[in-house]
Amino acid sequence: MNFQFFLEKLMASKAFDNFMAENKEAYPCGGFFIVDLVGSDNKQHFDYYNPEVKKMFSIKLEDGIQVIPVEMIDPRVPGKVKMNYDFDFNDIIKMIQEEMKKQEITNKIQKVILSLQELEGRDYLVGTVFITGMGMAKVNIDISEMKIIGFEKKSFFDMMRK
Repeated sequence: MNFQFFLEKLMASKAFDNFMAENKEAYPCGGFFIVDLVGSDNKQHFDYYNPEVKKMFSIKLEDGIQVIPVEMIDPRVPGKVKMNYDFDFNDIIKMIQEEMKKQEITNKIQKVILSLQELEGRDYLVGTVFITGMGMAKVNIDISEMKIIGFEKKSFFDMMRK
């Protein structure tokens, strides 16, 4: 599962061509990816923001390509993300597994949810990792350097307390 493969699938679609024809000022502002290692709940979405109409759209790639308007709760204008990355989601999972070994976490990864975001001029993958034993981890990856810059293990019960 390669980022560029999904991007090329998006760019080659008639739905994307139609969207861009109607939203000439729209730019990529994010992405949403689910990698399911246990089941088949894999998802790939690319998000675009149109500053002319101040609206965000998510372009869903699984089950046929669909453009879905997104309700924006945060009034801030999303930053533009670069789309020139060529990383493999399996490599991202290996990075997470290596970090788990360093932190002596022996649980197995079940599902990874990643969000591509821009913050202060840099692009990041912000992730939630679901692991066996009702555990989870939060991970932040600097894409330009392909390294984990933040990692924190939590349990489901920690989340329930909050």
